[in-house]
Amino acid sequence: MTIGRLNHVGIATPSIEKSIALYRDLLGATKIHEPFDLPPQGVRVCFVDTPNSQIELIEPYGENSPIHAFLAKNPAGGQHHVCFEVADIHAAKADMEAKGAKVLGEPRIGAHGTPVIFVHPRDMGGVLVELMETPKGDGH
Repeated sequence: MTIGRLNHVGIATPSIEKSIALYRDLLGATKIHEPFDLPPQGVRVCFVDTPNSQIELIEPYGENSPIHAFLAKNPAGGQHHVCFEVADIHAAKADMEAKGAKVLGEPRIGAHGTPVIFVHPRDMGGVLVELMETPKGDGH
């Protein structure tokens, strides 16, 4: 496995609308996508484009959202994960596990519509890392 481009930085937030205003009004973001629900992952998501990557705003969706626990510890929100692209998610999972890293669950479809996995922060220098299969077409 070879690490690909940084696709996005995930930011947990108690309010996507307030976070959109922050990125638009304070940082001058001009390309902000429509928020959408991702019920299987328990999140509501909104992407903010930057010149070379994206910010993924993540808000809890439903009572079982994994973002609830993060926001309980960080009520104002904050950086949740970084996401790098890989050519083949199954090869990446096998490679990470062979090297002793704990992969959290099986590949599932992420917010870009491509398979993703998460690697435990303990094995990644304290950072939750998402690996996603490189999107086909205009997924960048």
